[in-house]
Amino acid sequence: MSSASSQLDTTDKRLLDIIQTGFPICSRPYAELGRQLKLTEAEALARVRALRGRGIIRRLGANFRSNALGFTSTLCAASVPAERLDAFVAEVNSHVGVTHNYLRNHHYNVWFTVIAPSSEALQELLAGISERTGIRVLNLPATRMYKIRVDFQMEE
Repeated sequence: MSSASSQLDTTDKRLLDIIQTGFPICSRPYAELGRQLKLTEAEALARVRALRGRGIIRRLGANFRSNALGFTSTLCAASVPAERLDAFVAEVNSHVGVTHNYLRNHHYNVWFTVIAPSSEALQELLAGISERTGIRVLNLPATRMYKIRVDFQMEE
């Protein structure tokens, strides 16, 4: 067990177990969380905010199957010289469809995923990044989808 998880009390661990895949979809989700945890609505919200402030919760939001909504996505890679890395990453991250961006110790040192409303829009976005940065973006669309659900069990 990591030191961060050992610093969590039982209520925080139960809260994290619930919100990973069972965040209440209702008009007062923090009141519902509070009911499940025997807390007030304000206490449940304060705990979530505190966990977010500590960096334990990185993001709180829905995950959608973009392809089911008519969007298209792809994995991209680029070989970016160290002296151009900050500018390239800033350009990539300026696009709202970029969902992940990673630096790797490899010839292709920048990897990112992007979602767009259509294949055409995706191609335009990638071409624009290459044009503005002078760096070729390798487009690696999935040929088969694998989704792995990961929950981090906090309570024993």
